This record gives sequence, C-alpha cells and structure tokens, in this order.
Amino acid sequence: MTAPILRNLNELRAKHASWIRAGESVAVVPTMGALHAGHLSLVEAACADCDRVIVTIFVNPRQFNNAADLANYPRTEHQDAEKLAGLNVDVIYVPDGSQIYPDGYATNVSVSGVSDVLEGEFRAGHFDGVATVVAKLFLQTGAHRAYFGQKDFQQLMVVKRMARDLDIPIKVIGCPTVREPSGLAMSSRNLRLSAEGLDRAAGLYPVMQQVAARLAGGEGFGPLADEARSKLEALGFADIEYFDLRCEDRLQLLQTPTRPARLLVAAWMDGIRLIDNIEVPVLNN
Repeated sequence: MTAPILRNLNELRAKHASWIRAGESVAVVPTMGALHAGHLSLVEAACADCDRVIVTIFVNPRQFNNAADLANYPRTEHQDAEKLAGLNVDVIYVPDGSQIYPDGYATNVSVSGVSDVLEGEFRAGHFDGVATVVAKLFLQTGAHRAYFGQKDFQQLMVVKRMARDLDIPIKVIGCPTVREPSGLAMSSRNLRLSAEGLDRAAGLYPVMQQVAARLAGGEGFGPLADEARSKLEALGFADIEYFDLRCEDRLQLLQTPTRPARLLVAAWMDGIRLIDNIEVPVLNN
C-alpha cells in the first residue's frame, strides 16, 4: 500500500500527535527524492527500529551552490512513492517551499569545525543549508530517531553535531553505504553518468580499498595518496578535489590511522561530481 503524501505541516503534526498519544516511536528518513536502494536501506532500518516511519522528500535550494545542479536535480515524486509502497512507511512528507522557508524566513543554522573542511572548502554554504533544513525537519516531524547514509559521511557528522549542540531530542543513526554491484557508491548523480562513465567511475572504490589496506599495513599516506591520484586520473577522473585521510570524529587530517579514520574523496567524472568514503582499519603499533 502506498503511504499517504502530506504537504502541510499541520497535517503532519496531527498524525504525529496521534502516534505519541499511543506511545509509539517515530523515525524520520530525510531525503531529496530520486530514491535508490541506498535510501530504501535507510527506510528498512527505520522500519525495523520504530513503530512509525516518515520519509521526507524536499529538494532543498539552500544546500546547492550551483544553480544548474539544482535545476538538474531529478524530481521523481511519483516513482519515489511507488518504491516506498512495499515498505512499512506511514507518511511521505513532501512540503513545498513555504512549509520550510515561509515568507520572511531569516534564520540560518551553521555548524563550525566539521563543516569547514572537505566539502566545506569546495561548496560554500552547503552545510549551512543542510543543517538548517535538517533542523527544521527534525523539529517538524518530532521524530525520535533519524537515519542517514554513511556515503555522505561529513554530512552525517554535521547533522550529529547540530542535533547535539541544539539539544534536539533525536538519535541520529548512520547506516552503511550501499553500492552498485560494480562497487560504485549509489547516488542520484550516477543517473547522469554515461554507460562508459559508470564503468570508469567504478574504479574509484578499488583504488580506495587498496590505499586503506596499505595504510593498515603501515605505509605512510602521502606517497599512497599521490599514487592513488595518478590511478584515478588514468581512469578518467578530473579535478580530484580531495583525497584525504581524516579522523572520524573531528575530520582532522591524519598521516597514519592511529585512531578511527576515514578515507574521503571527491572527484569529477564526465562533468559529474562524485564523492565516496571508506573506513580505514586502525593501525596497531
């Protein structure tokens, strides 16, 4: 059965109030639509943990710093609803802009530190847009738990810090990255790659795995990063914006994984910007 689509905040709050009166737990899965198996895995995790599940679909203009990227972002509400029909979703919340940013809206949520590096260096204002809309969605849905994919690892860290710092009573859950059979991390952006581009982009994951394994074997990151960049350029990646080893908690640069760490990358393939990250085993000295 297809879950009802609600577009009005008052309707959503009425539903939520009835669930709370019944003592039920509520989960939210915030999305921008164009749902794929990665999103659906988050929904499945939410359904397993909570009594009620809200999936939000809102293409947030404040997190795009490229007008063309916003214009080209796929809007597939009907198809998204069909994909969710087989899951135990209670509500699909699809607010229009006025429900999120009403006339005269003048508030911005900014998370310093974890948002300043990596994506923050290349997408000015992006995480302010993310933190603002997610804070709004947390408050509007009144959810007890929220589910995000680890593919956007920095976003997950920003959202966790934002919720903690603002005392929003919600637990933010990070779920494993879902990958194509080729190893490419699932993303709505993959739909814009050519068949050849998809084949070449699939080479990113093995390069990252090789670097992670060699780091765990004691090799230094600097030479490995240079080698990895050369391999990615040979695959056809252009403008490799970052290929970094960073600690998981504060995203500070590391040269060896002496604490929980992530290998994070952003690079362009056929004019499409792709990001990925993987966990790096801690080096035991």
